[in-house]
Amino acid sequence: MPDPRHYLSQLNQGHWFAALPAALSQSLLDMAQVQHLDAGQRLFRRGDKPSGLYAVVEGAVRVGAVSENGKEALLTLVEPPYWFGEISLFDGLPRTHDAFTESASSLLLLPQAELLALLERQPQHWRDFALLMSHKLRLAFLALEDMSLLPAAPRLARRLLLIAENYGDSEPRRVLHLAQEQLALMLSLSRQTTNQILKELQAQGVVQLTYGEIEILDIEHLRQLAS
Repeated sequence: MPDPRHYLSQLNQGHWFAALPAALSQSLLDMAQVQHLDAGQRLFRRGDKPSGLYAVVEGAVRVGAVSENGKEALLTLVEPPYWFGEISLFDGLPRTHDAFTESASSLLLLPQAELLALLERQPQHWRDFALLMSHKLRLAFLALEDMSLLPAAPRLARRLLLIAENYGDSEPRRVLHLAQEQLALMLSLSRQTTNQILKELQAQGVVQLTYGEIEILDIEHLRQLAS
């Protein structure tokens, strides 16, 4: 099995992990398990018992839910070095959403029992994990506000920025491995509306559209459109 330390430099590109006390980050790597999944493979479903905290280190994971009639709500598509699964760490309750791999992916798992044992021994580190969860909560409140107050175009621009910055956890990247249908699902917009806005952004030289990808050409212009 690969050594989790192989992914240390990548994990340190994320703001949350890089800010952890050295002793804690070392302990997390010591307990981490590497998992390799094929494209479309299930990591967990809504209602599953909590298994621990995950980090995406290769590939991408989609988090959302599917209704009984097959309608999908896509909350987020996450890439390295994004961490997720912390809600069930705090409350011990079942998973709130489904998580599937978008492409062949590798993840680090911090098993629930081992992580809780560490926090029992060193309760001062609960705050570090609370910061991870509070960051997600802050983003969720902002997204709800955007849905209520912003027109479609600036809302789309804001979501592109969030994805480019891996939801605030790492430096912006130019190429987003994101299909237009997925972006539409995240924003609760029609595919036609999403396509129209993206085509307008492409005409302005802000993005370049290719199959399954959106390349950001002018991130400062995108920030202006999102403000």
